[in-house]
Amino acid sequence: MKQLALDIGLVTGPTLDRFFAGPNEAALRHLQLWAGEGSAEHLRSPVPTYLWGDSGSGKTHLLKAVEAALREQGARVGWMDASVHQAAEFDENWAAVLMDEVHLYTASQQHSAFNWFVNAHAHQRWVLSAGALPPADLQLREDLRTRLGWGHVFHLQVLSEPERRAVLRQEADARGIFLGDEVMDFMLNRFSRDLGSLMQLLDQLDGFALRTQRAITIPLIKAMLESE
Repeated sequence: MKQLALDIGLVTGPTLDRFFAGPNEAALRHLQLWAGEGSAEHLRSPVPTYLWGDSGSGKTHLLKAVEAALREQGARVGWMDASVHQAAEFDENWAAVLMDEVHLYTASQQHSAFNWFVNAHAHQRWVLSAGALPPADLQLREDLRTRLGWGHVFHLQVLSEPERRAVLRQEADARGIFLGDEVMDFMLNRFSRDLGSLMQLLDQLDGFALRTQRAITIPLIKAMLESE
């Protein structure tokens, strides 16, 4: 069976608590301190933060987790990623501006991102952004590129295989699912090892197992693939 790539991200509600940090502990701790429920808005630092790393390193998970944490506290945020073709006007009531996939931004999106950044700075609002490259290597307009690198910059590392196994085990346990070692081996060897894709695969398997009233085994995975 050839290796399959599931080009979809997490759908199980990313949170900071459910982020397996591994080598990215410093970045996680930084975001937890900033977005923590005990962090009063007037005490939060407006210094921007930029996350960069390869696909599967957790950038989008962390941005969406911060968004969820702030919304749970009743705060509003601005969100932009490469799929947002018409960005909203900056709102001074936003607690933060979150910008994902900045390395893919078009000229129009770069214009909106720069506008958001300038207004966020003027209103002392936090900017959390993420891209695949370090600020110096981003092929963006210079005034936006330099601003993205102004503050805290964290290089996120992709988890090792043992760490990915630990994440799968943790997520499965949270769902009340038993994953045998042979099933874990099959998932890691036959599918995309991108963590978001693995989480989506687990979500699909959970749903299929519930519908068919069967335990998650290698035959069940093959049956699910054949049914699609």
